[in-house]
Amino acid sequence: MSVADRSFGRALLTVAAAVAVLYGAAIPTLGRAEAAPADPIDTAMRACLARADRSTPAGQAQCMDAARASWEAAIDSAYRSIIANAPDKARRGWQESQKRWLTWREQEASLVHAVFATTDGSSYLIAEANVLLQPVRDRALQLRRAAAQFQAQATGVAASASDPKSEKKSSRMRSCTADAACEHALFDLNRYVHRLRVKLPAQSRTVLTRAQRAWRSYFDATAGLGSETDRVDLIGGRVATFKRLSDTVGGD
Repeated sequence: MSVADRSFGRALLTVAAAVAVLYGAAIPTLGRAEAAPADPIDTAMRACLARADRSTPAGQAQCMDAARASWEAAIDSAYRSIIANAPDKARRGWQESQKRWLTWREQEASLVHAVFATTDGSSYLIAEANVLLQPVRDRALQLRRAAAQFQAQATGVAASASDPKSEKKSSRMRSCTADAACEHALFDLNRYVHRLRVKLPAQSRTVLTRAQRAWRSYFDATAGLGSETDRVDLIGGRVATFKRLSDTVGGD
């Protein structure tokens, strides 16, 4: 097998792996989005990915970028609903959360670009587009759940007690150190942050520091707005991102 054939084969494997992540593990687990695969945005993205004229890495990335734009619109819609229906204290909490999320997203994009700048091969366009897509999708689903809760409260419709997404905090949220699941998730996060820091080029480590500082600010403003399970989910999503980024650095 020639060098060119081997390079082409690696590219195909990378494309397949990225699409598999998008179709498989990433979609049902992120943000506790059990029903999300049927969302029209996901359906439209899958249809786009299956088009013959979108079969190249650049074409696949375009499909994901279009989906990201649709999820951004979903964020705006859900956020407006929260502002319209949430009680004053909750509204202020979500306003602060959204402000910090926007700041984090800007810093995160710089980190993602720094990581993928160390890779070689057009197939990484798909992986980068996916990494940029997932936090936007997660945020949209998170805001949709909150918006539905506040809208139900505003209209006097009680959420079903059997719906796990409508769980209520029965008592004051414990500190993360008193919650084994939260503490374990933070341990994993710190481990992957260190792993990525070591593998990044020295000139990119300040980008990592800024992104992680912005994420922590977002996390601090958001963790108390949901349940302890929601808090662990926030950390888990961050762990998954850092694992992917640390596995990506220097890829060819």
